[in-house]
Amino acid sequence: MDSTRQQKISRLVQKELSEIFRRETAKTRGTLVSVSSVRVSPDLSVANVRLSIFPSENAQAIMDNINQNERSIRHQLAQQTRYQLRRCPELKFHLDDSLDYIDHIDELLAKDKKSESPENSKSPENQQ
Repeated sequence: MDSTRQQKISRLVQKELSEIFRRETAKTRGTLVSVSSVRVSPDLSVANVRLSIFPSENAQAIMDNINQNERSIRHQLAQQTRYQLRRCPELKFHLDDSLDYIDHIDELLAKDKKSESPENSKSPENQQ
């Protein structure tokens, strides 16, 4: 269970990182990077950041780029939060693929509905 301080720092980091990624992705048309969640360690030194990337075809390349530029992103975050935080936590980025998982489930359900033809389904009126 996260302490109140951890929750406040998580929200602050999420808000500021979202703004940083919004500014950076505005330069590249057609790519959207959003911060799904941030979990801060109990000692407030590490922040695990889950990113959702759209379109997901480019996700791995974008994640590699983000991980290579982690130091500059952390520096930008430190500049944004310099009056709220004494030390900026170390950032660890992870890909949040929950939206892809939801889309896959929806596709499977739609395929199952299509495969169920009207002749195979029995109506309650015919069963009596």
